[in-house]
Amino acid sequence: MWVSPEDVLLAGALWVTERANPYFILQRRKGHGDGGGGLAGLLVGTLDVVLDSSARMAPYRILYQTPDSLIYWIIAHGTSRKEITEHWEWLEHNLLQTLSIFDNENDITTFVKGKVQGIIAEYNKNHDVKEDDDTDKFKEASAKFRKMFGMPEEEKLVNYYSCSYWKGKVPRQGWLYLSINHLCFYSYLLGKEAKLVVRWADMTQLEKSATLLLPDAIKVSTRTNEHVFSVFLNINETFKLAEQLANIAMRQLLDNKGFEQDRSLPKLKKKSPMKVSALKRDLDARAKSERYRALFRLPKDEKLDGHTDCTLWTPFNKMHILGQMFVSTNYICFISKEETLCSLIIPLREVTIVEKADSSNVLPSPLSISTKNRMTFLFANLKDRDFLVQRISDFLQQTTSKIYLERELTGSLNSSDDEVYSQPGSLLSSSPQNSSGSEGERTFNLNDSSVPTATQALMTMYRRRSPEEFNPKLAKEFMKEQVWKNHFTEFGQGVCMYRTEKTKELVLKGIPESMRGELWLLFSGAINEMATHRGYYEDLVERSMGKYNLATEEIERDLHRSLPEHPAFQNEMGIAALRRVLTAYAFRNPNIGYCQAMNIVTSVLLLYAKEEEAFWLLVALCERMLPDYYNTRVVGALMDQGVFEELAREYVPQLYDCMQDLGVISTISLSWFLTLFLSVMPFESAVVVVDCFFYDGIKVIFQLALSVLHANIDQLLDCKDDGEAMTVLGRYLDSVTNKDSTLPPIPHLHSLLTDNGEPHPEVDIFKLVRSSYEKFGSIRADVIEQMRFKQRLRVIQTIEDTTKRNVVRTIVTETAFSIDELEELYMLFKAEHLTSCYWGGSSNPTESHDPSLPYLEQYRIDMEQFKGLFNLLFPWANGTHSDPLALRFFRLLDQNGDALINFREFISGLGVLYHRDLTEKLKLLYKMHVLPEVAHEQEEPDSAFEATQYFFEDITPDMSIGPDSKCRSEKDDGFVRVTFKTEKGQQPSDINYNLIQFNPLEQMDVLL
Repeated sequence: MWVSPEDVLLAGALWVTERANPYFILQRRKGHGDGGGGLAGLLVGTLDVVLDSSARMAPYRILYQTPDSLIYWIIAHGTSRKEITEHWEWLEHNLLQTLSIFDNENDITTFVKGKVQGIIAEYNKNHDVKEDDDTDKFKEASAKFRKMFGMPEEEKLVNYYSCSYWKGKVPRQGWLYLSINHLCFYSYLLGKEAKLVVRWADMTQLEKSATLLLPDAIKVSTRTNEHVFSVFLNINETFKLAEQLANIAMRQLLDNKGFEQDRSLPKLKKKSPMKVSALKRDLDARAKSERYRALFRLPKDEKLDGHTDCTLWTPFNKMHILGQMFVSTNYICFISKEETLCSLIIPLREVTIVEKADSSNVLPSPLSISTKNRMTFLFANLKDRDFLVQRISDFLQQTTSKIYLERELTGSLNSSDDEVYSQPGSLLSSSPQNSSGSEGERTFNLNDSSVPTATQALMTMYRRRSPEEFNPKLAKEFMKEQVWKNHFTEFGQGVCMYRTEKTKELVLKGIPESMRGELWLLFSGAINEMATHRGYYEDLVERSMGKYNLATEEIERDLHRSLPEHPAFQNEMGIAALRRVLTAYAFRNPNIGYCQAMNIVTSVLLLYAKEEEAFWLLVALCERMLPDYYNTRVVGALMDQGVFEELAREYVPQLYDCMQDLGVISTISLSWFLTLFLSVMPFESAVVVVDCFFYDGIKVIFQLALSVLHANIDQLLDCKDDGEAMTVLGRYLDSVTNKDSTLPPIPHLHSLLTDNGEPHPEVDIFKLVRSSYEKFGSIRADVIEQMRFKQRLRVIQTIEDTTKRNVVRTIVTETAFSIDELEELYMLFKAEHLTSCYWGGSSNPTESHDPSLPYLEQYRIDMEQFKGLFNLLFPWANGTHSDPLALRFFRLLDQNGDALINFREFISGLGVLYHRDLTEKLKLLYKMHVLPEVAHEQEEPDSAFEATQYFFEDITPDMSIGPDSKCRSEKDDGFVRVTFKTEKGQQPSDINYNLIQFNPLEQMDVLL
């Protein structure tokens, strides 16, 4: 490839000249090409690998030099002789004669440089190469990577690192290449080459390890091998990238979506150097955006643009707090250096003014941001304030355009700018008026007119208060509400409020019943998604109601099992609202659809939030706060079960071994985590747990679970079996009370209480929550994420292994292949399917994988993938007509005509060739050469009819011989034509089988 001219001082060092003329020299690197270069070649090859000079210098290059100059210029290099020869011949034919007309050597140099740069610019224009694309050095490394490991162009290299690979007891110094789908290692030392290729999807463990011999090492484990890499220049960067790529691979195994590079990367400052590849910058930006979204509970599609150190003036304590400002497409966020001190979220949709204030010695580079609810935020000590203001202005302009476009589409151009998705006086509205019933609410009928529609939280409609009930509890609840209102006065109200340690303290003391739903929306971030998707829920309900599938059947079955003891779900209004929310979510996210436990959580959300609010709370729960919890295989819950086991081993070690022996941890964690303790605690106590969960995330559930174990250590150590342990824990949880609750007692019959023993003494929920923070509050969210990654590899690979065993167990009785052979064939078949996710194929990977199908039919491959397996495994693949044979074989196996075959169909065809007798193989070969239906109506030759009867005697009744045939003159062409009957209205497959005519008798030698 042509490169921008760079000067070379020592042109002959480590290079051999192969061609030369007065202006250009073609050279080959010693140790490459024919002969290898002897000892010098071995040394050069070793240096290239160890020092990575081969990434800067390809094996071939072309230098430019004027006759009287000592300086050489490299103008082209190549990884193969063919590539460099093409460049050399172009120079000889197009430039050499032209250069002879110049008199001045400086003019010649200027002309050559300009010509080469022009060629590069033309290439970039024709191939749509952008300025932000990879450097020449990285492109060379990518080409070297693909050549060494035989990877296609679609396999993108992300980065490469110098390290040592421990092969046996000997370290091999070389280079670790991390691509989107593979981890590869290459070493060349003194003539000995070492290569390693591991797919991320095959990894069962990836961790940093430290031993006395290897203080910093990365250990990679698969089902069969273990690999150790050490001596990294930056092990943390390498491990984070490897971890991210392994996570992407696990996600592909879950939903079979290929990796798509994000071309809309954050805008770089002009002075920012580009030292990494565009793909590496993409992945780094994704990782930062994920951490940013998790920190501030923002929507899944929000992308971080950048962050900077600054100070924020906090009026509640009259201080300038040091922290970081984050700017993204739709939000400006701030968090203090001490995380608990203060955090702030400012949606750009709420911003009215952004202005630069006057700088002073006390307040350098200040920036003032005002919002619709008349709050002003003052940031200072901003580096590069002008660039920051420009970025915020750009995003504000985009946000304003979106708002006006949305209003045009919805016909609400006359609506007020201050209109929010809540009634006046709510915590989320911008005015301090008191609530006044349902005035101003958006109401719509989402079901049949005969069913009443819930226009407010169900708790307000079905709140039972007996006349004799008073008073201390109601007075305490009123005092709580006043405390929260005072807090809003001091720290702000709504989505732009200052969130401080005092906010957390109020949450731990319990959220008032009347404010619970709106504060859940606020703390979970669901308010942001609801505000930016107006009308979405209504449209979704209208489209989903009346449609039936597996998810809706399961929803109908569980509707009357959702808090049946609560009066809100003892009538059609509550049941209908629950049905609408669950059905709408199942249609929004068919990958999850519906999972048991979602009904319990959603019913509680409906008690405290309006129907649309409950839907967005469910979205936040399933897609951000508890990811992968509610899919068909509850992967997220199984991961957190493993995390809980690790935390139990660390925090309650004296109990861990006992719990493992009893097998209790795996049992309790699923029921506790999936329902956020709602199914195992009295209702009025469990909602306090939900309060803390929406504020502080999953760490609250881990803390509380550890507290429950810690409180029952002595009793659990005395348990003899799991049943006894479950009874101890069940009795304890059933005794957790909320003495502040103004709700009437709701019967709670714990499923684990099967004996008539003495009830456990009452446990106050607020003391239990406080205790969990005091004892286990050191658990951090980033540590949990790190532990989740480790468990994700284990859980998903365990699920894949279980699927493989189920497939083999189902099919082993239908074939003569052994269990071990079937397992290997299954892995090959699955690997071929995954290539469609990696590098594309003629079929959509999401269409060829359907987790709802039986195990045998989940993975399917198309014709191109089958051809690869045919050439690898089938004994007929070495003939001259291999491709047409593969095509015909695929057509025969594709029984339903969808241009995809599953594992059972694949094994049935392979089994005939490996384990059936010659007659069966002959029948199979004959069937492959039967032509589809023809239009002529003539009698079929007797010989062909008899042959067809013989070969198709075992064929199903749906396939019969047709009366049609071609003219007598075509009877000896080697084909038999039959008509395949199709059902009425059924169309033949669209696949083009490319029926190349050749005589089946030519293939007979393959059978023998």
